[in-house]
Amino acid sequence: MENLRRVIVVGGGISGLAAAWRIQQAFQKSGTPLNLQLFESSSRIGGSVQSFTRDGFLLEMGPDCLISDKPRGLGLCGELGLDSQLIGTRPDHRRSFILREEIFHPIPEGFYLLGPSRYRPFLESKLLSWPGKFRAIMEPLMPSRAPTDESLASFVRRRFGQELLDWMAQPLVAGIYGASPEDLSLRSSFPQFLDMERTFGSVILGLQKKFRNAVGKASGARYSLFVAPRSGMQTLTDSLAAKLGKAIVSPGTRVKEIRRVDGVWQVVKASGEILLADAVCLALPSYAAADLLRGLDPELASDLAEIVYAPAATLNFAFREVDVKRPLDGIGFVVPQKEKKLVLGCTFVHHKFAGRVPKGFLLIRAFLGGVQNSSWTSDTDERLSEKVLGELTDWLGIAGKPMFSAIARYDQALPQYSVGHLTKILRIEERGLRHAGLVFGGNWQYGIGIPDCIAAGERAADQIITSLERSVS
Repeated sequence: MENLRRVIVVGGGISGLAAAWRIQQAFQKSGTPLNLQLFESSSRIGGSVQSFTRDGFLLEMGPDCLISDKPRGLGLCGELGLDSQLIGTRPDHRRSFILREEIFHPIPEGFYLLGPSRYRPFLESKLLSWPGKFRAIMEPLMPSRAPTDESLASFVRRRFGQELLDWMAQPLVAGIYGASPEDLSLRSSFPQFLDMERTFGSVILGLQKKFRNAVGKASGARYSLFVAPRSGMQTLTDSLAAKLGKAIVSPGTRVKEIRRVDGVWQVVKASGEILLADAVCLALPSYAAADLLRGLDPELASDLAEIVYAPAATLNFAFREVDVKRPLDGIGFVVPQKEKKLVLGCTFVHHKFAGRVPKGFLLIRAFLGGVQNSSWTSDTDERLSEKVLGELTDWLGIAGKPMFSAIARYDQALPQYSVGHLTKILRIEERGLRHAGLVFGGNWQYGIGIPDCIAAGERAADQIITSLERSVS
């Protein structure tokens, strides 16, 4: 067929699905003939996005929500007709806790990730000592530096002090990135705080400016920003796969090599079949993309393989209400590294989203992983569940056994955005330009949340769309 464009997406997680959807929609709009295929090596589509129901409980085994202030999450839901299915967090339990020396302290109202935007709730909190609190509120008087790619620990330490770093910033950030603050690049993870220092000379003043019209609504995490499909996050990936169709989406199909021969891409399946393409999107973890490209470009593959990943696991425990003697009135809690515990944090699903737990029961979702504690990776599922349940029992006064538990483990889940990460990504992108029609999309680039992954896939798709439109014209 004249002008037929052949595109192959490798990877059936949210980035690959978003890339394929955007490509399909663009070519349908332009009327250009398209042969689009998406290959996923595992037997199911969606990657770590996995939801299922059991005995009336809705379990999330991977990400459990979207952050609505990152636009492409809601934007894609709108395109798929899922707007009416999105729900926010329950309004009656919008607070979280930090564990310190076996005591759960509410995160002060107005505290946002690294610093406070309100003085009184912060000073009234018993989480930090008085010297630690006074050091933190002196932040507006601290001298600013020219923006550099420093670690999150360095930034928080010089602006707020060591105690706030240890007991507030570290656990809140570890719950997102699973990273050591000593290594985590602030520019790659939370550049808005560098912008505040540069613009206002102070993070506190920057936060006050940001939340001037939302006093009291920025506690730890701004809970009104958390949204999810009523039936679980897998609704999003299932909808994408269904709209793309079985003719495009092929689970259980492994690709083993990518070649370039006479200006045409060759995608070699594990079966030995070779498919030809005008463009290829590798929506994969960087190490998996590296494996496919070693024969094509060893230097590019080496750069991709250098990105370090940390393991993670999610454990869901269902209980009767009467068996949990010290329930917390909030969405969940995080655990600082200084506590030397296995669990990084927990979500109380019954408090976070309505309609996911039967009346009279609780669902506690524990998260563990990251680079700072990976000793559990050698444990069996049974042993790991016992250890996590032991910690939860001590903290929450659990008197009975769970009705059931469910565990999901990810050996290489969390790409580590170390200092210098953006330089590394830009180098990979520059070297990728040597190979026209080859693009990348994944959570190892510019963000690890679901909206970030969607944006990564769409960015890769736009590169393909632009290059193929040029070739047609």
